[in-house]
Amino acid sequence: MAKFLIVEARFYDSYNDMLIAGAKAALEAAGHEAEVLTVPGALEIPGAISLAADSGDYDAFVAIGVVIRGETYHFEIVAGESARAIMALTMDGIAIGNGILTTENEAQTLIRADPSRKDKGGEAAKAAIALYDLVHRFDR
Repeated sequence: MAKFLIVEARFYDSYNDMLIAGAKAALEAAGHEAEVLTVPGALEIPGAISLAADSGDYDAFVAIGVVIRGETYHFEIVAGESARAIMALTMDGIAIGNGILTTENEAQTLIRADPSRKDKGGEAAKAAIALYDLVHRFDR
C-alpha cells in the first residue's frame, strides 16, 4: 500500500468534490491510502506537490482542479503553466496524475468531473498509480 496525496485547488467546490470522489475511489480500489491537501488555485498545485515530495511522506500525487475559460487570457496562463510545472516535476521522477480540468464551460466540466460519466478524477488517480509503479520498476 502506498500513500497518495491529492492536491486540490479548491475553487469550484461541487466539481472538486466529484473529482476527489473519483480519485479516492480509484486509489482505494487499488489498495492505496489517500490524503487531501487544499491550495488556493491551480498555479499553487505544483509547488505544494514539490514541497510534499521533499518531505518524503508521500509516494505519489494526484493534482485536482478546475480551470474554466473566461473572458481574459488568464485561462491560458493558468492552464498552461500548471500543466508545464506538473510535467517538470514528473520528469524529475515524481509520480503525478494530472486531474486539472481545463474546459470551456461548466457543462463540459460536469461531464468530466462526474465519477459516473468521464471520471477524470479517477483517471488521474489511475495515471498516478501507473507512474508510481514505474518509479518502483525503475528503482527511483
